[in-house]
Amino acid sequence: MLPTRDEILRSVSFKTSRSGGKGGQNVNKVSSKVELIFDLETAAYFDEDEKILLRSRLENRLDTDGLLHIVSQEDRSQLLNKEKTVAKLIELLKRSLQVQKKRKATKIPKGVTQKRLKNKAVNSDKKESRKRPSID
Repeated sequence: MLPTRDEILRSVSFKTSRSGGKGGQNVNKVSSKVELIFDLETAAYFDEDEKILLRSRLENRLDTDGLLHIVSQEDRSQLLNKEKTVAKLIELLKRSLQVQKKRKATKIPKGVTQKRLKNKAVNSDKKESRKRPSID
């Protein structure tokens, strides 16, 4: 069960710093880069099974302390970057908690198999007719 945006905002912390990129002199004086830090272990709205699933799916994105870092520095505004990091986190959690359906194995229909064999036979006959006749 995915938590609400307010629950997520209560459990994350933000760090801001100066960002590079576009913005001219603005980037030299404004801390517009936002880093969202999410601790999976302290998130009370996930049960133990969901935490295990998230840990396994996000293992490449977690640091040694088990924290998830999401950074945004695309916009000149700190508020917009903050909103983008929260949106990225929600999307990441949504994708990680989604359980895929098991694929049911199906048989190949007989008609498909017969059609394939017929096409092979036609192709074989075509190539056979291109050969020189043997002198036997």
